[in-house]
Amino acid sequence: MSAPRSATTLSSRHYGMDWLRIGAFGLLIFYHVGLVFSNWDYEFKSAHRYDWTAYPLLALNAWRLSLLFAISGYASAALLARSGGVVPFLRGRLSRLGIPLLFGIAIITSPQPWIWLTTSEGYRHGYLWFMVHDYYSFRNLDGINLPSWMHLWFVVYLLGYTLALGALTLLPARLKAAVRGGLARALAGKLLLPLGIGWIFLARSLPGGWADKHDLVSDLHAHAAYLPMFLFGVLLRGSEGIRLAIARQWKIAAMLAVIGYLVVAACEALFPGEAPIPDAWEVPLRLARAAQAWGAIIALFGVADLYWNRDGRWRATLAEASFPFYIIHQTLIFLIGYGLRPLRLPALAEFAILVAGTAVGSLAFYLGGRAVPPLRPVIGLGPRGKRKALIEPARLRG
Repeated sequence: MSAPRSATTLSSRHYGMDWLRIGAFGLLIFYHVGLVFSNWDYEFKSAHRYDWTAYPLLALNAWRLSLLFAISGYASAALLARSGGVVPFLRGRLSRLGIPLLFGIAIITSPQPWIWLTTSEGYRHGYLWFMVHDYYSFRNLDGINLPSWMHLWFVVYLLGYTLALGALTLLPARLKAAVRGGLARALAGKLLLPLGIGWIFLARSLPGGWADKHDLVSDLHAHAAYLPMFLFGVLLRGSEGIRLAIARQWKIAAMLAVIGYLVVAACEALFPGEAPIPDAWEVPLRLARAAQAWGAIIALFGVADLYWNRDGRWRATLAEASFPFYIIHQTLIFLIGYGLRPLRLPALAEFAILVAGTAVGSLAFYLGGRAVPPLRPVIGLGPRGKRKALIEPARLRG
């Protein structure tokens, strides 16, 4: 493989990461709609269940959230550099993430536990009764903590990791430089792939494995995987060596991701659903999922840089819309799916309506909130006229 050409300056705009973020958030709609038709645990289910849905879900499950945390770390590093200090950086992030989180918990996610309780636990009260008497009761109702952040757990974790980044910036300059330099040197060479795979393997070897709890306090194994991903994104933005290593190795990473997925899919075929997995398969399967996860992330970073680092007519709008889409999409899936239940539609029609309805509803949520200045903060948007590319690193070529 030929050596990569020289990178441009750090001020170069990198639209590829914007496109990658847009795509990652867009996949969430298909992933969560897929869960509705799967036999995996999910808070809302269709009457149509199919074992085969496990295969496309397994193609995304190992890496989709880790990728989003890595991109978020990359973006956070760019914002920190532009903020003029850790205090304004944290103030801006707490506002941009915290306000929509509070609004989301108070209003947006509330239909989800009601639908969950109604369809799965025999809850007999209407939504308004639920809101008045139960949702703000701050108790556990049939296994659900109320009020609930539901899918907004990602924002909760991201806020926690942002605060951790702010704390790290307060460390002595020499210590920061030494740690950052050591990590950058280790990841800038042949250890890029084995170190990443090894870390994910160890993190997912902790009790809990790959089953995240979405509980900020007790989700140790998830934090062991996601916080390093976030910090990797932070490190990546300022390290030309790591960027060039990705440019050299992303094709190998892609092959590892495919091989890892094939092992995971084979295990699903041999031991489908809730069938127990033999002890002899445990370590190889965990290693395969780790290779799939890290390989996919490195490959996607490489592809985004090499092929997607160009602006487009809808890039800025779609990048801005990604967070509002995330905030509302799962609630829309629940509401649309619940409304479709009495119709007993064929599975394909139900799937199509769920995807299209969620996309259209998310777009309406974004456009409506964007147009009303007081609503912009509660859907995760900044003041008008401040849309920027998500990340601004140097471009790689390999």
